[in-house]
Amino acid sequence: MFDSIMANRNLDDDNDFLPIMGLGEDDGILSDLEYPGTLPILALKNTVLYPGVVTPITVGRDKSIRAINEAYDKDRLIGVLSQKDVDVENPHTEDLFKTGTVAHILKLLRMPDGSITAILRGQKRFNLINMRQESPYMEGEVEILDNPPKDESLEFEALISSIMDQAQRIIELSPNIPQEAMNMLRGIKDPAFLLNFISSNLNTKLEIKQEILEMNDLQEKGHLVLREMQTQLQMLELKDSIENRVRGDLEKQQRDYFLNQQLKTIQDELGQNPQEEDIKNLERRALDKVWPEVVTKHFDKEIAKVRRMNPQAAEYSIQVNYLEVMLDLPWQQYSEEKIDLKKVKKILDKDHFGLEKVKERILEHLAVLKLKGDFKAPILCLVGPPGVGKTSLGKSIARALDRDFVQMSLGGIHDESEIRGHRKTYIGAMPGRIIQSLKKAGTGNPVFLLDEIDKIGRDFRGDPSSALLEVLDPQQNDHFYDNYLELDYDLSKVLFIATANGLSTIQAPLLDRMEIIEISGYSLEEKVEIAKRHLIPEQLAAHGLGGSQVKIGVKALKKIIQEYTRESGVRSLTRQLASIMRHTAKNVAMEEAISGEVNEEDLQKIMGIPIYSSELYQEKQVPGVAIGLAWTQMGGEILFVESSLSKGGGRLQLTGNLGDVMKESATTALSYIKAHCQDLGLEPETLERQDIHIHIPEGAIPKDGPSAGVTMLTAITSAFTRRPVKSFLAMTGEITLRGKVLPVGGIKEKILAAKRAGLKEIILCKVNRKHVEEINANYIQGLKFHYVETMKDVLDLALEKKAKRG
Repeated sequence: MFDSIMANRNLDDDNDFLPIMGLGEDDGILSDLEYPGTLPILALKNTVLYPGVVTPITVGRDKSIRAINEAYDKDRLIGVLSQKDVDVENPHTEDLFKTGTVAHILKLLRMPDGSITAILRGQKRFNLINMRQESPYMEGEVEILDNPPKDESLEFEALISSIMDQAQRIIELSPNIPQEAMNMLRGIKDPAFLLNFISSNLNTKLEIKQEILEMNDLQEKGHLVLREMQTQLQMLELKDSIENRVRGDLEKQQRDYFLNQQLKTIQDELGQNPQEEDIKNLERRALDKVWPEVVTKHFDKEIAKVRRMNPQAAEYSIQVNYLEVMLDLPWQQYSEEKIDLKKVKKILDKDHFGLEKVKERILEHLAVLKLKGDFKAPILCLVGPPGVGKTSLGKSIARALDRDFVQMSLGGIHDESEIRGHRKTYIGAMPGRIIQSLKKAGTGNPVFLLDEIDKIGRDFRGDPSSALLEVLDPQQNDHFYDNYLELDYDLSKVLFIATANGLSTIQAPLLDRMEIIEISGYSLEEKVEIAKRHLIPEQLAAHGLGGSQVKIGVKALKKIIQEYTRESGVRSLTRQLASIMRHTAKNVAMEEAISGEVNEEDLQKIMGIPIYSSELYQEKQVPGVAIGLAWTQMGGEILFVESSLSKGGGRLQLTGNLGDVMKESATTALSYIKAHCQDLGLEPETLERQDIHIHIPEGAIPKDGPSAGVTMLTAITSAFTRRPVKSFLAMTGEITLRGKVLPVGGIKEKILAAKRAGLKEIILCKVNRKHVEEINANYIQGLKFHYVETMKDVLDLALEKKAKRG
């Protein structure tokens, strides 16, 4: 607003409009002038001419030049109408607004290029009645409109005062408007002319300016002008706020730079330069490092770059941090180790009860390391259920070898840069967690535990498991490349140990790079020994109790394991023992009498009613129900397979959230029964007239795998023959259409699950005999194993001889 009050601009477009001044009603408007009924018409672009306002215009179109010349030669009066669309070059009647202003041509200047500059002064408003001609120039019949009636009310006076206040604020915030403009506004005494003058200078839409021109009520016109002024004022205030913020930031930067330069000059005079001291300190540390020649050259290059940098630059601190990371890394710095296999075996036996096969495999790898010093460390992967001691085994190996221990949890990692690091050009860049862990360890040959390697994620940010291929490949991890470090780093001396609950989610190339060591779940006897040797002493110490205050007998321990926990590991057992310790600690703290001995009768009072019971698996089952054994990442589980018959057409229905492999096992079992129905004493018509429904309880849990094949076969056959399955019997094995029983995995976990459930007989494939023989005979006492080769053998062993009526 008011950008043109004191200065003119070069207007090169036809009919560009720029008000430069205004006159009051007494000085500017010729009140005694008679206005003709017909006037030449001039089309204006971009703006509106108001009565009393003087403005120069540049006229270049032929029609407009002819209209100006005709009016100037006649009575110097011309009708001015605004165009609706500024892009129309040859406007017609419909392209113009109907209300305009009669203008008096004060002066006419002819330019060398043929255009005309005319200085116009608005006189009276008019309405266009009829356009008499459009060529050679526009001419129309007009109706002169009276000026709006004066308003002397107190409300209108307050409105004009508000407009003046807004105008003053706009002038103050507009750097291009001189303060003298406010004096000009105060010199305008006629409110109607004041509104016209302000309206002509408003930076608003053409339609709103035209609406202001057409208004006959001064108060309505004033309200509209005030609203538009408020919009413009808000924009100016926002712009001013932004400029002040930017100006403040720039001034602060300049001030900081000036002060830092002064500080630097003072420090130079006093011989104190902290930046130079930091650089010299880095160089002194580098002299003590024993690192490859390529690293030395790279360090010298990077520190020379630091010397050339301005200490106030953001890159300076990034570069210094990078050099500090290089110096903190243990380049060719290894801890001295003497592999004493007897000492290792002693520590492993002390820290872990059982796991004989696992400890033997670990000792074999360490024996090779001892005999051949430059042998690249193998990548071990400990696979087993939760709570069986995979992580603690890694810690024991580190303690036995006198190496530093580093643990890195991979569960939930989605970003590849967690392994390889970020490039140091990024804000907040840092090395990958491999390099960071080695920096923390301080040696280049720690025992490095990669925990939960089977739970690495993958998304749009990259595939961390693919990045681990380089880390865990003994043939190439001697030149591991970290994006932040930008140098090759030797990881070949690091003893990597990975842990996982299962192998199904690990990439095949990654799995191929690791030595797999399977850790099975613990038997009842092993858990009792672990509790006596490790868990109870640890919990006593953790709760501040003495050995004489809590004594848990073997029978009580077995009851806890069998009725309050159901797991392959010992974590739940640890929590249950902790609850007993807390109960005793409360009694001791409250100075209540304690017996010290925890027997079977005390358990229910302390821990509540038993959670698990084996009676469910020991009761007599109806025909059509068989008990199977399954393996999960949590260990072995008991699986019921239920089948029932109904009238139909031989359709098979499966429920219980089963996977494709398990569904195929059910189809294979039914096909075998149909092919051998006569051998089983069944009529083909019986199979065709009845539908079979197979259900496996706990439908919320997904189930899959081939090991339930023999169980499904037994359950279906039991349903059709009405011969119930023998009590206390479980089975596992894969079946084929040829009638063969194939071996399955997870045998130890499945056997332990059957033992926990109180079952007495287990049917297995003959090939699985070797897996059973690996288990300590003391842990499977009371279990009878039947080894089979065909599905006929399974049915002969599993089904009762007599059918049950029902």
